Amino acid sequence: MSALSDKERGAAILKIILDELEDDKAEDIITIDLAGKTDIADAMVVASGRSQRHVGAIADKIMRRLKDAGHGGPKIEGAPACDWVLIDADYVILHLFRPEVRKFYNLERIWSETARAPVQNDA
Repeated sequence: MSALSDKERGAAILKIILDELEDDKAEDIITIDLAGKTDIADAMVVASGRSQRHVGAIADKIMRRLKDAGHGGPKIEGAPACDWVLIDADYVILHLFRPEVRKFYNLERIWSETARAPVQNDA
């Protein structure tokens, strides 16, 4: 089996994240294409959980799924409080928020000049 290209690896990571967000009933899932706009990642995903516990559970499952799929150890910030959890999975950055915190920071507005698209997960 040949090694995945960067683009294929990024697509695989994005699929795992989107699948898990849908499975765990995350809300208001938005993908933002960052390819060619920044060197930090190819995509950003912003989603909401209903509570701190929900945000934390989603983050834990995504971290496990990425590790189990062989995508190394993603970096995570904000896990103890779970108001805003950031997961850096190399090619994809995931922001998980409680709804009130998401509304306050409004990352979608900050990135409004980039192409935003609702989730279209063709599993």
